[in-house]
Amino acid sequence: MDTTDPEIAFDAEGVCNHCHRYEAVARHRLVPPVERKERLAQLVAELQRAGRGKRYDCVIGVSGGVDSTYVAWLMKDLGLRPLAVHLDNGWNSELAVANIEKTLKILGIDLYTHVIDWEEFRDLQTSFLRASTPDGEVPTDHAIWALLYQITAKHGLKHIITGTNVVSEAILPEKWGYGYFDWSYVRDVHRRFGRTRLSTYPHFSLIWLFYYIFVRRIRMVSILNFIDYNKQKAMDVLQQQLGWVYYGGKHYESIYTRFYQAYLLPRKFDIDKRKAHYSNLILSGQMSRAEALKAMQAPVYPADLLEEDRQYALKKLDLSEAEFAEIMASPRKTFLEYRNNHSLFKLAKKLVNSSRQLIG
Repeated sequence: MDTTDPEIAFDAEGVCNHCHRYEAVARHRLVPPVERKERLAQLVAELQRAGRGKRYDCVIGVSGGVDSTYVAWLMKDLGLRPLAVHLDNGWNSELAVANIEKTLKILGIDLYTHVIDWEEFRDLQTSFLRASTPDGEVPTDHAIWALLYQITAKHGLKHIITGTNVVSEAILPEKWGYGYFDWSYVRDVHRRFGRTRLSTYPHFSLIWLFYYIFVRRIRMVSILNFIDYNKQKAMDVLQQQLGWVYYGGKHYESIYTRFYQAYLLPRKFDIDKRKAHYSNLILSGQMSRAEALKAMQAPVYPADLLEEDRQYALKKLDLSEAEFAEIMASPRKTFLEYRNNHSLFKLAKKLVNSSRQLIG
């Protein structure tokens, strides 16, 4: 990481706050190597007990990306019966769809796909673009978590197994990605800039979050923190056993994510998320600093493909060139300039973490 994060801080030895946070999170959430086998066996037994007499043991989210696909593979390798849940927000790449279909067919995992109402979702996405905050993926992320909780509760299950993990995604400045749990923030952005009522958009308030956690006793489990998870080795397994195909960048299985992270964030906010991603891999020993610096010299994405994505995104979002230019030129803002439950969310996160088994 560097000073493109305005809140970065360095100690007397030149070590940044993100490095210190990674070390603290790793100590707290990663299962120590000597305990992995036993703790994983205990988790599997717990999931099987919870699923006794039911069709499934747990719910997993699938996007076609490496982490969620590896979780699906791992679930079956452990002898579990997951229900896969996918949110179709209208931006799936062909690779993502193919990866999901091949993976679940080979593994014999049932899939539930929720196709989001496009007019509502487009209105919410453009609202976030006009809000001028660097967290434009919040509409998708919030809906995914809402859907996972809803489907888990519907089937009477107790566990959501996620691909979130410490070794590849523990570092991200708060103002780059806040809000995916904060319905108050999402609602206020839409109230200010939206034009369509969100009648069917999957969402949850803090009250519903507490209901899912403390009444329905639903827990999120970051299972990749229970194993020696290595991103490259995981991709090798998926390619060899499932015919899975890499899509070129973190979360680039989504066309919108690719456009947002590779085009909009660098140009409007001077944010290159590779800095956070590579920093995380350096700290987990999966990438050297020299390798990261070399990788940063390459373009975020080929220029011709970026322009294709830009034109595709504008057409799909029904934005004119003039409207998009206005969005790109508008002053930068953060979630703090909108109504939010940030202070309550921090407290809620502690409660969520206490209810989860090594949250990622």
